[in-house]
Amino acid sequence: MDQGPYDLLFEPVKIGPVTAPNRFYSVPHATGHGHAAPNGSIGLREMKAKGGWGVVSMQITEIGPDSDFANHPMERLWDDSDLPAHRLLTERLKSHGALAAIELCHGGQRVKNFTSGLPVMGPSDLPVIRPEFPVQARAMDKSDIRRFREEHKRAARMARDAGYNIIYVYAAHNLSILSHFLSPYTNQRLDEYGGSFTNRIRLLREVIEDTRDAVGQECAVALRFSVEDSDPAHTLSAKGEGRDVVEALADLPDLWDVNLSSWPADSATSRFASEGFQDDFTSFVKSVTNKPVVGVGRYTSPDNMVRLVKSGHLDLIGAARPSIADPFLPNKVKDGRIDDIRECIGCNICVASDAYGIPIRCTQNPTIAEEWRRGWHPEVVPAAEKEQNILIVGAGPAGLECAWTLARSGHNVTLAEKSNQVGGRSLRESQLAGLANWRRVADYRNYQLQHKANVQMYLNSELSAREIVEFGADHVVVATGSFWRRDGVGSTHFEPRLNPDGVDLMTPDDILDGKMPGKRVLIYDDDHFYMGGVLAEHLARAGHSVSIVTPHPEISAWTGFTLEQPAIVRRLSNLDVKWQTNLTLKNYGAGKAQFCCALTAVERDEFDFDTMLIVGARSPNDRIYDGLKSELATDRHWLVGDCHAPGTMQAAVFSGHRVARKINGDLLAAENFRRESAILISG
Repeated sequence: MDQGPYDLLFEPVKIGPVTAPNRFYSVPHATGHGHAAPNGSIGLREMKAKGGWGVVSMQITEIGPDSDFANHPMERLWDDSDLPAHRLLTERLKSHGALAAIELCHGGQRVKNFTSGLPVMGPSDLPVIRPEFPVQARAMDKSDIRRFREEHKRAARMARDAGYNIIYVYAAHNLSILSHFLSPYTNQRLDEYGGSFTNRIRLLREVIEDTRDAVGQECAVALRFSVEDSDPAHTLSAKGEGRDVVEALADLPDLWDVNLSSWPADSATSRFASEGFQDDFTSFVKSVTNKPVVGVGRYTSPDNMVRLVKSGHLDLIGAARPSIADPFLPNKVKDGRIDDIRECIGCNICVASDAYGIPIRCTQNPTIAEEWRRGWHPEVVPAAEKEQNILIVGAGPAGLECAWTLARSGHNVTLAEKSNQVGGRSLRESQLAGLANWRRVADYRNYQLQHKANVQMYLNSELSAREIVEFGADHVVVATGSFWRRDGVGSTHFEPRLNPDGVDLMTPDDILDGKMPGKRVLIYDDDHFYMGGVLAEHLARAGHSVSIVTPHPEISAWTGFTLEQPAIVRRLSNLDVKWQTNLTLKNYGAGKAQFCCALTAVERDEFDFDTMLIVGARSPNDRIYDGLKSELATDRHWLVGDCHAPGTMQAAVFSGHRVARKINGDLLAAENFRRESAILISG
């Protein structure tokens, strides 16, 4: 029998004493649940096992109270009280044929210990690595190092007893004490654990050996290691000490999990890095070790995955974000349903959720983190008890998701779109610099809808409220999006401004409509997410002279949560875009704008421009809906997405999905859903 093109990906891989059933490996990543929300954590990871991932990993797991990440909800193996939740997880994963892995971690100079109140420890007397926290680490003495090693061994034995198959030693992303001992930037010791490379690697070698001794032949021991550090202050590189570490420890662990540091480099967005962006850094590892290697690179293409294995680059295809966007990616590849893969768009909304310490969200997968609390499945929507006719007005992200969800449940769906293409903001914004992958939101849903016999799609169909009522649908869903305001209202200014005569004033909608601004463009960004910075880059690449001004202390400030803000500043600098922060627009006229200090209101800079581009607030495009409220029963008309409340594209997709489930009778799709409950202990 001829081998299928992707059969290679479903070969078993031996990892020390255990065997992965295939090459699909869901690497450790935060989910926003942590030890206080075990049901959500288990539900999310079990869904990946159901979807065919051969290995499913638990995230960073604190090994003791002196490794307290505080506001970041990590897992814990502090003592035996933490075992029941871990045991339940491993049982669930194994019931679907997956191996269970766990990433043990002491965060060293990256922890806060706000919860435990213990001092932060590191290799040297230095401030913690996140300088916004007024905490300093104290240098570990020999007894501290011995205690840490014993604590790690105890956690490894607990992980084994909880049923994990793969136990991680973590030395990556500058989040681990082992990383801090490796780097001369954070390790300024003068004893046998500092100074030379041999000394700085000593603790990592000892902990790997300790872990092997602790778990024996019952579990595999993995080393997660960043071979390259993007911070020039550190010395790890794939051509320097990063490679030296792999060579020095080549066959000591049973598995190498290799990646980049820091986290913004490892989880770069599609705006700054394409699929496989880590390949050039990690390709050497297989030539150094005889042990299996797993790596990541936001891989969504099965052909690329096969190439990585055949070329001897990787043995296992690692994924964090692609496994969030589509927990059933492996099964779809196995079944030959490549076009059904819900591809990650690399927007890092999942990462932003972690920054807030909440369960993760995903633009492509609205069911993520809802597996337990709402009972949502990414591939299955319960069949409708009663088939109904649904009219959806608007085929942007919210409308498409709503239509796709209702169609899967068996309703008859009519989708009307006023333009000549479906996709709304997903399609429009994908025209801008670096956002091409964002059209995947529309492409995936459009493809699925094209293959549903119970869906009718009409383009160039702008409907009036009267026409909608006359259509006679059982339910009407309005998904007509939003538009950018022209009056200067934004995050820091709520009063509309008059547009003076003679000013060439534009909004992002004008650029997205293909209108061309003048040569000198002044962008006033009072939105603070990606749009202002993207437009600055887009117009600079088109040959315009661009300045961007914001009342916030940073350019594109909220992109700090998506790990992009420093990269945006570097990109704009390379394109010779001028920027000023902490400036509030005071007044403007033909060709000139006056600003004052956002903190003191003292008059400051004046800018010359040909076109002023206002990136501020958005208004819901809900005019049609207002005309329906008096004509239709309250339980028959719905607003979804940006025309309900302008927000992120993820919020629009989630809104469309939730309302579809609500129409279908899902009680948990409303405001009430299951919550994790603490156990009260008397005394």
